[in-house]
Amino acid sequence: MSITTVGAVYGCLGIGAFLAAALPRLLSRLPVSVPMVFLAAGVLLYLTPLPLPEVDPVADRVWAQHLTELCVITSLMGAGLAINRPFGLRSWAATWRLLGVAMPLTIGATALAVWWLLGWPVSAALLVAAALAPTDPVLASEVRVGEPSDAKEDEDEVRFALTSEAGLNDGLAFPFVLAAVALAAAGESWTGGWLTHWAWSDVLVRIGVGVAAGVAIGLLLGQVLFRSRARSLRLAEQGEGFVALAAMFLSYGVTEALHGYGFLAVFATACALRRSERSHGYNKVMHAFVEQVERLLMALLLFGVGAFVASGGLASLTWRGAAIGVLLHLLIRPATGWIAQLRGPGRPNERAATAFFGIRGIGSLFYLAYALGEGEFGPYAREMWAVVVFAVLISVVVHGVAATPVTRYLDRHSAKAGPSSHDRPAGAELRMPSAPASADRPGSWSPHHPGPR
Repeated sequence: MSITTVGAVYGCLGIGAFLAAALPRLLSRLPVSVPMVFLAAGVLLYLTPLPLPEVDPVADRVWAQHLTELCVITSLMGAGLAINRPFGLRSWAATWRLLGVAMPLTIGATALAVWWLLGWPVSAALLVAAALAPTDPVLASEVRVGEPSDAKEDEDEVRFALTSEAGLNDGLAFPFVLAAVALAAAGESWTGGWLTHWAWSDVLVRIGVGVAAGVAIGLLLGQVLFRSRARSLRLAEQGEGFVALAAMFLSYGVTEALHGYGFLAVFATACALRRSERSHGYNKVMHAFVEQVERLLMALLLFGVGAFVASGGLASLTWRGAAIGVLLHLLIRPATGWIAQLRGPGRPNERAATAFFGIRGIGSLFYLAYALGEGEFGPYAREMWAVVVFAVLISVVVHGVAATPVTRYLDRHSAKAGPSSHDRPAGAELRMPSAPASADRPGSWSPHHPGPR
């Protein structure tokens, strides 16, 4: 009796869902991350004779785009709900430095490396650089802030900087992706008026619409969920975590319909919703639900990446293309991240960790799939996928191995040294969670006890 494709797929899905629930606790003290396990599982299963479906993001670009899109917006919702630090120019200083200095420098340096090593047109080099520039909100969960808490300053500088950077950097990466598409459409010409239209429409207007729509929707939903006169609409009292998905889809859908950046809007919605009732226990309920959905999607997508690799997805990768990923993770991001944080908040070891953990992942896959559907990059499509996927593989392995020992080192160092006052907001404390993520701590929330208002 032979195994059918349907049976094999559903069996893998069942095992994957079980592992997505069990692995965070099993691996919490090991230098192995959950993404590493699912990536390896995808490779190993596709090397077996099981009748599994082919995974090809070039041929199935639309599926790749929308699955990665869904995973990213889910992660952004969870990240926004988790941040405890009040919004401010000084309190978010590390974020502004990473966005305003590290990301543009990373895009420029990576594009130059792609152009020099691979000899691609400027548009193709810019696309790969823009896709690989942002810190990924999905795979950064190993070094992301934990669950929402009552304290206004419950994040250490490293976790906060990486979480807030991952939440907002899409508002700067997406314009460069669109610039690459426009440059390719213009035949690599910098004239013709597209640059002015890009600066006004794709940078200023779309970022403004994304932030404004996201904040407005978040505040409106906060009013309804927490303070509606109709008790049936005060869903915060019901403990229904999936309402976070409603907020996420509404924010993303409305903003995209208004031609704004939906990624930026989802994060802004989550932050505004959290601000409506910062200490309410319902924030933990929503965050926990979103985090579970995110883990399932992440597991599915990384399994798919492993399947793509096992099926020969890296066949078109040359040593020059592989060098892009190595340079990005071991030289470009650490250097630009360190430059951006000179005289910034945090201790030197915290700034070094923040610069190092520029994790690349699902977001990079989305940007590439989106751009290949919008622009003319046909001759380079498969090699682009190989370069970007290889860079993601490096990030999964290097950052996955380093996350646990590095964060534990910072935990111990912080406990010995005490709070650092260098460039921190008044009254802020340096406190690191004892576990990598809230999902790793059983009993950290209860849907039956939303918490005090």
